Amino acid sequence: MKLTIVDLEKKKTGEKELPSQFNEEVRPDLIKRAVLTLQSSNRQKYGTDPRAGKKSSADLSKRRRKYRGMYGHGISRTPRKIMSRRGTQLNWEGAFAPNTVGGRQSHPPKAEKNWDKKINKKERRKAIRSAMAATLVKDLVKERGHLVPEDYPFIIDSKLEDLDKTKKVKDLLERLGFEKEMERGTKKKVRAGKGKLRGRKYKKKTSVLIVVSKDCKLLKAGKNIPGVDIIKVNELNAEKLAPGAAAGRATLWSADSIEKINKDKLFM
Repeated sequence: MKLTIVDLEKKKTGEKELPSQFNEEVRPDLIKRAVLTLQSSNRQKYGTDPRAGKKSSADLSKRRRKYRGMYGHGISRTPRKIMSRRGTQLNWEGAFAPNTVGGRQSHPPKAEKNWDKKINKKERRKAIRSAMAATLVKDLVKERGHLVPEDYPFIIDSKLEDLDKTKKVKDLLERLGFEKEMERGTKKKVRAGKGKLRGRKYKKKTSVLIVVSKDCKLLKAGKNIPGVDIIKVNELNAEKLAPGAAAGRATLWSADSIEKINKDKLFM
């Protein structure tokens, strides 16, 4: 498969044959598995205090004819703590057990639980190749909600990597036909649910992904554009190429990044 190479003014400068990694079948199931595996390693462990609900003294004997026992009072065998007593007359209330006020939870979340998921190396690489192939399928990209130009997909000249100002990057994306897509990336909405109370009130759209070949000025210049991500080709993963496990992110590849995939046989 060949793709057109365009310069920073969007003029055609040639064509480039894509490496075999882009010929992979699009596998949404495999992509989803790879994304969930990545997300699982970021999940924060949580759990209750192991002694929660167990801090009161509620040790009552369940033997017959024993002082401070439960038998002979016509009550259930629930653990109870003694509030006061007068001789053998006890004033108590239920405690400790899950069915009592202030008692322990029956099956509390445990901090030692391991949330990490695993994926085979070959499956992970195949998922990345599959997500790479999906970025070139215009119908999938549009289905994902991206507003891309009519001549998408294409490769950009490697002079792209030398841009050192955020304004230059914005102007370039507008010239390439991503003006509406950038506007879409600036919109945010209020999250549903309790996340509003926990420092993540707003949700933002994911916009264009730009793939470069090496450390360059563009990595810093494009960092503050809402929704836009810039990443080195050797650091690609399934989540960057398919955020939310939805394949078909609008992606711009630099000519050198395509060359590096081919030369270093990445993700094979």
